[in-house]
Amino acid sequence: MMYPYLTLDEDTEIVHSEMDENGRVKVYIEKADETDGFHSAYCILPDYCWQEINGFSDEDIRHFQSIIEDNAHLILELSQHGGFDHAAGF
Repeated sequence: MMYPYLTLDEDTEIVHSEMDENGRVKVYIEKADETDGFHSAYCILPDYCWQEINGFSDEDIRHFQSIIEDNAHLILELSQHGGFDHAAGF
């Protein structure tokens, strides 16, 4: 299951998975593109391992890396409580 986390100004969506049994969380980034449909990538926390980067530049990934680093503690916590919608009171 993927949970919404953040929508950036340029309509880029950031969602995250539940934490798996090994303590990892997949953070997926996607943006609609008029030319090729979607740009996408995902980052595995807590290792910050980027995979399947499609359409995003190195500069884009550095920008997303910074956002994820600044929010990793929240994403990791929310991933254990069913995202924002189920995290009241954590």
